[in-house]
Amino acid sequence: MVLVAVGQMCSSSSLVENAVSAVRLITRAVSLNCKVLFLPEAADYIARNAAHSKEIVKPVTESPFIIEIQKTLKKFHAEGKSIFVSVGVHEPSETSDRVKNTLLWISDKGKIEQRYQKVHLFDVEIKNGPILKESASVEPGNEVLKPFETPAGKLGSAICYDIRFPEIALRLRTLGAEIIQFPSAFTMRTGVAHWALLGRARAVDTQCYVVMAAQSGSHNTSADKPLAEGETATKRESYGHSMIIDPWGTVLAECSDILPGKEDICLADIDLERLESFRQNIPLWTQRRPDVFGYDV
Repeated sequence: MVLVAVGQMCSSSSLVENAVSAVRLITRAVSLNCKVLFLPEAADYIARNAAHSKEIVKPVTESPFIIEIQKTLKKFHAEGKSIFVSVGVHEPSETSDRVKNTLLWISDKGKIEQRYQKVHLFDVEIKNGPILKESASVEPGNEVLKPFETPAGKLGSAICYDIRFPEIALRLRTLGAEIIQFPSAFTMRTGVAHWALLGRARAVDTQCYVVMAAQSGSHNTSADKPLAEGETATKRESYGHSMIIDPWGTVLAECSDILPGKEDICLADIDLERLESFRQNIPLWTQRRPDVFGYDV
Protein backbone atom coordinates (compact mmCIF):
# COMPACT_ATOMS: atom_id res chain seq x y z
CA MET A 1 0.00 0.00 0.00
CA VAL A 2 1.08 3.55 -0.73
CA LEU A 3 -0.20 6.61 1.10
CA VAL A 4 -1.27 9.48 -1.17
CA ALA A 5 -2.64 12.93 -0.39
CA VAL A 6 -5.15 15.21 -2.08
CA GLY A 7 -4.61 18.92 -1.54
CA GLN A 8 -7.48 21.42 -1.66
CA MET A 9 -6.83 25.07 -2.55
CA CYS A 10 -8.57 28.35 -3.24
CA SER A 11 -6.30 29.78 -5.92
CA SER A 12 -6.26 33.51 -6.56
CA SER A 13 -4.95 35.35 -9.60
CA SER A 14 -1.47 35.61 -8.04
CA LEU A 15 1.07 33.01 -9.10
CA VAL A 16 3.24 33.92 -6.11
CA GLU A 17 0.43 33.61 -3.54
CA ASN A 18 -0.66 30.28 -4.98
CA ALA A 19 2.91 28.98 -4.88
CA VAL A 20 2.98 29.66 -1.14
CA SER A 21 -0.23 27.65 -0.71
CA ALA A 22 1.09 24.77 -2.82
CA VAL A 23 4.34 24.63 -0.86
CA ARG A 24 2.43 24.53 2.42
CA LEU A 25 0.42 21.56 1.13
CA ILE A 26 3.55 19.79 -0.11
CA THR A 27 5.23 20.33 3.24
CA ARG A 28 2.19 18.98 5.07
CA ALA A 29 2.01 15.92 2.81
CA VAL A 30 5.70 15.21 3.40
CA SER A 31 5.20 15.47 7.17
CA LEU A 32 2.45 12.84 6.88
CA ASN A 33 4.79 10.49 4.93
CA CYS A 34 2.77 10.63 1.71
CA LYS A 35 4.48 9.55 -1.49
CA VAL A 36 2.26 11.51 -3.92
CA LEU A 37 0.37 14.79 -3.60
CA PHE A 38 -2.43 15.64 -6.03
CA LEU A 39 -3.24 19.36 -6.45
CA PRO A 40 -6.26 20.89 -8.24
CA GLU A 41 -6.91 22.15 -11.73
CA ALA A 42 -5.72 25.73 -12.32
CA ALA A 43 -3.71 25.67 -9.11
CA ASP A 44 -1.35 28.31 -10.52
CA TYR A 45 -4.09 30.95 -10.96
CA ILE A 46 -7.77 31.70 -11.41
CA ALA A 47 -8.27 34.66 -13.75
CA ARG A 48 -11.25 37.01 -13.91
CA ASN A 49 -11.73 36.68 -17.67
CA ALA A 50 -10.05 35.46 -20.86
CA ALA A 51 -8.00 38.62 -21.38
CA HIS A 52 -6.74 38.51 -17.81
CA SER A 53 -5.68 34.88 -18.19
CA LYS A 54 -3.56 35.75 -21.22
CA GLU A 55 -1.82 38.46 -19.16
CA ILE A 56 -1.01 36.13 -16.26
CA VAL A 57 0.03 32.93 -18.02
CA LYS A 58 3.74 32.02 -18.01
CA PRO A 59 5.74 29.18 -19.55
CA VAL A 60 6.64 26.63 -16.89
CA THR A 61 10.28 27.69 -17.11
CA GLU A 62 9.30 31.22 -16.06
CA SER A 63 6.35 30.55 -13.76
CA PRO A 64 7.09 31.46 -10.12
CA PHE A 65 4.43 28.91 -9.17
CA ILE A 66 6.15 25.98 -10.88
CA ILE A 67 9.66 27.14 -10.02
CA GLU A 68 8.81 27.25 -6.31
CA ILE A 69 7.26 23.76 -6.39
CA GLN A 70 10.33 22.37 -8.16
CA LYS A 71 12.65 24.03 -5.66
CA THR A 72 10.67 22.60 -2.76
CA LEU A 73 10.68 19.07 -4.18
CA LYS A 74 14.43 19.22 -4.77
CA LYS A 75 14.98 20.38 -1.19
CA PHE A 76 12.93 17.55 0.29
CA HIS A 77 14.62 15.00 -1.99
CA ALA A 78 18.03 16.16 -0.79
CA GLU A 79 16.80 15.58 2.77
CA GLY A 80 15.64 12.05 1.92
CA LYS A 81 11.92 12.98 2.04
CA SER A 82 10.82 12.33 -1.53
CA ILE A 83 7.33 13.16 -2.79
CA PHE A 84 5.87 13.40 -6.30
CA VAL A 85 3.34 16.09 -7.24
CA SER A 86 0.55 16.23 -9.81
CA VAL A 87 -0.68 19.78 -10.43
CA GLY A 88 -3.02 21.56 -12.83
CA VAL A 89 -1.69 24.75 -14.46
CA HIS A 90 -2.05 27.02 -17.46
CA GLU A 91 0.54 27.23 -20.23
CA PRO A 92 0.82 29.47 -23.29
CA SER A 93 -0.23 27.92 -26.58
CA GLU A 94 2.27 27.70 -29.40
CA THR A 95 -0.47 27.74 -32.05
CA SER A 96 -3.16 30.18 -30.87
CA ASP A 97 -3.79 33.21 -28.69
CA ARG A 98 -5.49 30.99 -26.09
CA VAL A 99 -3.86 29.20 -23.16
CA LYS A 100 -3.59 25.49 -22.46
CA ASN A 101 -5.17 23.87 -19.39
CA THR A 102 -2.62 21.22 -18.51
CA LEU A 103 -1.85 18.69 -15.83
CA LEU A 104 1.80 18.21 -14.92
CA TRP A 105 3.46 15.28 -13.19
CA ILE A 106 6.54 16.52 -11.34
CA SER A 107 9.05 14.02 -10.00
CA ASP A 108 10.54 14.01 -6.51
CA LYS A 109 13.59 15.66 -8.05
CA GLY A 110 11.55 18.52 -9.44
CA LYS A 111 11.49 17.40 -13.08
CA ILE A 112 8.32 17.69 -15.19
CA GLU A 113 7.94 14.15 -16.53
CA GLN A 114 4.38 14.01 -17.89
CA ARG A 115 1.88 16.48 -19.33
CA TYR A 116 -1.81 16.10 -20.20
CA GLN A 117 -3.82 18.82 -21.96
CA LYS A 118 -7.54 19.00 -21.11
CA VAL A 119 -9.65 17.52 -23.91
CA HIS A 120 -13.21 18.54 -22.97
CA LEU A 121 -13.81 22.25 -22.28
CA PHE A 122 -16.53 23.55 -19.98
CA ASP A 123 -18.86 25.65 -22.15
CA VAL A 124 -22.21 25.92 -20.34
CA GLU A 125 -24.95 28.36 -19.47
CA ILE A 126 -26.78 27.39 -16.30
CA LYS A 127 -30.22 28.88 -15.66
CA ASN A 128 -30.01 31.24 -12.67
CA GLY A 129 -26.36 30.28 -12.43
CA PRO A 130 -23.00 31.01 -14.02
CA ILE A 131 -22.29 31.33 -17.72
CA LEU A 132 -18.92 29.79 -18.43
CA LYS A 133 -17.18 29.47 -21.77
CA GLU A 134 -13.80 27.90 -21.21
CA SER A 135 -13.10 27.68 -24.93
CA ALA A 136 -12.96 31.50 -25.10
CA SER A 137 -9.57 31.39 -23.43
CA VAL A 138 -8.48 27.74 -23.49
CA GLU A 139 -7.23 25.60 -26.36
CA PRO A 140 -8.45 21.97 -26.15
CA GLY A 141 -6.12 19.01 -26.19
CA ASN A 142 -6.52 16.24 -28.74
CA GLU A 143 -5.10 13.10 -27.20
CA VAL A 144 -5.25 10.78 -24.21
CA LEU A 145 -2.06 10.51 -22.21
CA LYS A 146 -1.11 6.87 -21.70
CA PRO A 147 -1.10 5.92 -17.99
CA PHE A 148 2.37 6.01 -16.48
CA GLU A 149 4.11 4.40 -13.53
CA THR A 150 4.09 6.23 -10.19
CA PRO A 151 4.94 5.16 -6.63
CA ALA A 152 1.22 4.46 -6.10
CA GLY A 153 0.47 2.62 -9.36
CA LYS A 154 -0.26 3.36 -13.02
CA LEU A 155 -1.83 6.80 -13.20
CA GLY A 156 -4.31 7.98 -15.82
CA SER A 157 -4.88 11.70 -16.30
CA ALA A 158 -8.02 13.73 -16.99
CA ILE A 159 -9.18 17.18 -15.87
CA CYS A 160 -12.47 18.42 -14.39
CA TYR A 161 -15.12 18.45 -17.18
CA ASP A 162 -13.50 15.32 -18.64
CA ILE A 163 -15.16 13.41 -15.80
CA ARG A 164 -18.56 13.76 -17.52
CA PHE A 165 -17.32 11.75 -20.51
CA PRO A 166 -16.99 8.08 -19.47
CA GLU A 167 -15.09 7.17 -22.63
CA ILE A 168 -11.91 8.93 -21.48
CA ALA A 169 -11.92 7.04 -18.18
CA LEU A 170 -12.68 3.76 -19.97
CA ARG A 171 -9.86 4.39 -22.41
CA LEU A 172 -7.43 5.06 -19.57
CA ARG A 173 -8.45 1.77 -17.92
CA THR A 174 -7.96 -0.09 -21.22
CA LEU A 175 -4.48 1.45 -21.46
CA GLY A 176 -3.60 0.12 -18.01
CA ALA A 177 -4.68 2.73 -15.46
CA GLU A 178 -4.99 1.69 -11.83
CA ILE A 179 -5.64 5.23 -10.60
CA ILE A 180 -7.41 8.01 -12.51
CA GLN A 181 -7.12 11.64 -11.44
CA PHE A 182 -9.64 14.41 -12.08
CA PRO A 183 -8.24 17.68 -10.66
CA SER A 184 -11.06 20.19 -10.83
CA ALA A 185 -12.61 23.58 -10.18
CA PHE A 186 -16.28 22.54 -10.11
CA THR A 187 -18.97 25.19 -9.81
CA MET A 188 -21.11 25.17 -6.68
CA ARG A 189 -24.32 24.12 -8.44
CA THR A 190 -22.81 21.28 -10.47
CA GLY A 191 -20.68 20.24 -7.51
CA VAL A 192 -23.61 19.79 -5.17
CA ALA A 193 -25.48 17.79 -7.81
CA HIS A 194 -22.83 15.68 -9.46
CA TRP A 195 -19.30 15.88 -8.00
CA ALA A 196 -19.30 12.79 -5.78
CA LEU A 197 -21.75 10.97 -8.06
CA LEU A 198 -19.48 11.32 -11.09
CA GLY A 199 -16.35 10.37 -9.17
CA ARG A 200 -17.94 7.23 -7.74
CA ALA A 201 -19.38 6.32 -11.15
CA ARG A 202 -15.99 6.58 -12.87
CA ALA A 203 -14.41 4.47 -10.12
CA VAL A 204 -17.02 1.74 -10.56
CA ASP A 205 -16.97 2.00 -14.37
CA THR A 206 -13.22 1.48 -14.54
CA GLN A 207 -12.51 -0.46 -11.33
CA CYS A 208 -9.82 2.14 -10.58
CA TYR A 209 -9.01 4.37 -7.67
CA VAL A 210 -10.25 7.87 -8.47
CA VAL A 211 -8.46 10.91 -7.05
CA MET A 212 -10.23 14.28 -7.20
CA ALA A 213 -8.25 17.32 -6.05
CA ALA A 214 -10.48 20.40 -6.04
CA GLN A 215 -10.52 24.14 -5.84
CA SER A 216 -12.72 25.40 -2.98
CA GLY A 217 -14.31 28.71 -2.04
CA SER A 218 -14.53 32.22 -3.53
CA HIS A 219 -11.52 33.12 -5.65
CA ASN A 220 -9.80 36.48 -5.38
CA THR A 221 -9.23 37.34 -9.04
CA SER A 222 -7.77 40.74 -8.18
CA ALA A 223 -4.84 39.40 -6.17
CA ASP A 224 -2.30 40.26 -8.88
CA LYS A 225 -3.78 43.69 -9.63
CA PRO A 226 -7.01 45.60 -8.93
CA LEU A 227 -9.80 45.91 -11.48
CA ALA A 228 -9.37 48.79 -13.89
CA GLU A 229 -12.05 51.47 -14.00
CA GLY A 230 -15.07 50.06 -15.78
CA GLU A 231 -13.65 46.51 -15.81
CA THR A 232 -15.89 43.69 -14.59
CA ALA A 233 -15.01 40.20 -13.47
CA THR A 234 -17.06 37.03 -13.36
CA LYS A 235 -17.42 35.86 -9.77
CA ARG A 236 -15.78 32.47 -9.35
CA GLU A 237 -16.65 30.10 -6.54
CA SER A 238 -15.61 26.46 -6.45
CA TYR A 239 -17.27 23.52 -4.71
CA GLY A 240 -14.32 21.80 -3.03
CA HIS A 241 -14.89 18.38 -1.43
CA SER A 242 -11.63 16.90 -2.71
CA MET A 243 -11.79 13.14 -2.33
CA ILE A 244 -10.22 9.74 -2.90
CA ILE A 245 -12.51 6.90 -4.03
CA ASP A 246 -11.75 3.20 -4.20
CA PRO A 247 -12.67 0.84 -7.10
CA TRP A 248 -15.86 -0.24 -5.28
CA GLY A 249 -17.06 3.36 -5.28
CA THR A 250 -16.41 3.98 -1.59
CA VAL A 251 -15.21 7.45 -0.61
CA LEU A 252 -12.08 6.73 1.42
CA ALA A 253 -11.22 10.34 2.28
CA GLU A 254 -12.75 13.77 1.74
CA CYS A 255 -11.56 17.30 2.49
CA SER A 256 -13.62 19.51 4.77
CA ASP A 257 -15.99 22.21 3.57
CA ILE A 258 -16.34 23.79 7.02
CA LEU A 259 -13.92 26.55 6.06
CA PRO A 260 -14.39 26.95 2.28
CA GLY A 261 -11.49 28.71 0.65
CA LYS A 262 -8.97 27.40 3.15
CA GLU A 263 -6.30 24.87 2.32
CA ASP A 264 -7.00 21.32 3.34
CA ILE A 265 -5.58 17.88 2.78
CA CYS A 266 -6.89 14.33 3.00
CA LEU A 267 -5.15 10.99 2.58
CA ALA A 268 -5.77 7.38 1.76
CA ASP A 269 -3.81 4.24 0.97
CA ILE A 270 -3.74 2.99 -2.60
CA ASP A 271 -3.92 -0.80 -2.28
CA LEU A 272 -3.27 -2.47 -5.63
CA GLU A 273 -3.88 -5.96 -4.22
CA ARG A 274 -7.38 -4.86 -3.21
CA LEU A 275 -7.88 -3.34 -6.65
CA GLU A 276 -6.93 -6.62 -8.30
CA SER A 277 -9.38 -8.45 -6.07
CA PHE A 278 -12.21 -6.18 -7.24
CA ARG A 279 -11.26 -6.82 -10.85
CA GLN A 280 -11.10 -10.59 -10.43
CA ASN A 281 -14.44 -10.77 -8.61
CA ILE A 282 -16.25 -8.78 -11.32
CA PRO A 283 -14.18 -9.29 -14.51
CA LEU A 284 -15.62 -6.43 -16.55
CA TRP A 285 -12.75 -6.20 -19.01
CA THR A 286 -13.15 -9.80 -20.15
CA GLN A 287 -16.91 -9.38 -20.56
CA ARG A 288 -17.06 -6.23 -22.67
CA ARG A 289 -18.83 -6.44 -26.06
CA PRO A 290 -17.22 -4.18 -28.68
CA ASP A 291 -18.72 -6.51 -31.30
CA VAL A 292 -22.19 -5.30 -30.22
CA PHE A 293 -21.43 -1.62 -29.80
CA GLY A 294 -19.18 -1.20 -32.83
CA TYR A 295 -16.20 0.31 -31.04
CA ASP A 296 -13.93 -0.39 -28.09
CA VAL A 297 -12.51 2.36 -25.93
